Amino acid sequence: MPVTSVTVDPEALTLTLIADVAATPERLWRAFTEPAQLERFWGPPGWPASFTRFDFTVGGIASYHMTGPRGELAHARWEFLVIDAPHRFEVLDTFADENGDSVPDMPGMRATFAVEPTPTGARLVSVSHFVSVEALEQTLAMGMREGFTMAISQLDAVLRDLRDYALGAGTQVEVLDDTHVRITRLIEGPRELVWRAHHEPELLKTWLLGPDGWEMTIAEPGLAAGDTYRYAWAPVEGGEGQAFGFEGDTLVVDAPRRVVTTERMTGMPGPSTLNDLTLYEEDGVTLLTLLIEYPDAATRDMILGTGMTEGMERSYQRLDALAAV
Repeated sequence: MPVTSVTVDPEALTLTLIADVAATPERLWRAFTEPAQLERFWGPPGWPASFTRFDFTVGGIASYHMTGPRGELAHARWEFLVIDAPHRFEVLDTFADENGDSVPDMPGMRATFAVEPTPTGARLVSVSHFVSVEALEQTLAMGMREGFTMAISQLDAVLRDLRDYALGAGTQVEVLDDTHVRITRLIEGPRELVWRAHHEPELLKTWLLGPDGWEMTIAEPGLAAGDTYRYAWAPVEGGEGQAFGFEGDTLVVDAPRRVVTTERMTGMPGPSTLNDLTLYEEDGVTLLTLLIEYPDAATRDMILGTGMTEGMERSYQRLDALAAV
């Protein structure tokens, strides 16, 4: 985890975040000054950013929005005040409306991003300056400290070559908190194919099978926000086990980048999980990230204890084979 400290100073009206990474200062600078890089981490898990404008000049504007797991939109903008490439830049960071204009009655801040060399790589020092104690407290109450920390904690996957970062690692499971688990897997194929494999019934039936000896009997994906979906599996003839299925609602579709769905076991009462799938392609391989939100820690532990990870890895191995064809 690259974040080493987050400090709030009410007297100085500042929030300071420091992160150390095993990358060159030039690589860290690129991550913060190229919108395609920023979109991979600027926003906590479940709230990825989309930059619609990025004029990296003094006086220029960067406009972006973060899309929540239920389709919520949070708009914001940067006005670049100082650029000292490749060492430091400073922005006026404000909430925005859907047109990209600043919202005057919401707290804003002046934020600096400085990149420094270290013996093992590079350091980010980001200082946010607030105009009043009230603005600082309001922003903290909205979760800025936690959200900023979670966003910057995603830098490792951005700064390293995907093949070095994830190739051969298999299905990786990270427990983020009581209700959130992040699953990552590198697929050796282009994003477009991985997206199709998740949304075309005939392709789904070739790989989304779990352990050996099972078959997918129903594959009805939801292709647009508002659609429902239904999947079912059964042991092949003569195999052991009980048929089962999942169903849910499709909440967000941003093809071929992201899809968010609810999920519940068919015929079973109780709350659903929220599944947020994102795909990122680099150099012909695709990083698949699945963020799962559980209703509580007990449900999280129960589902993780079913052998879910092992079944997912076997399915992803089949997806690798499909992508290699």
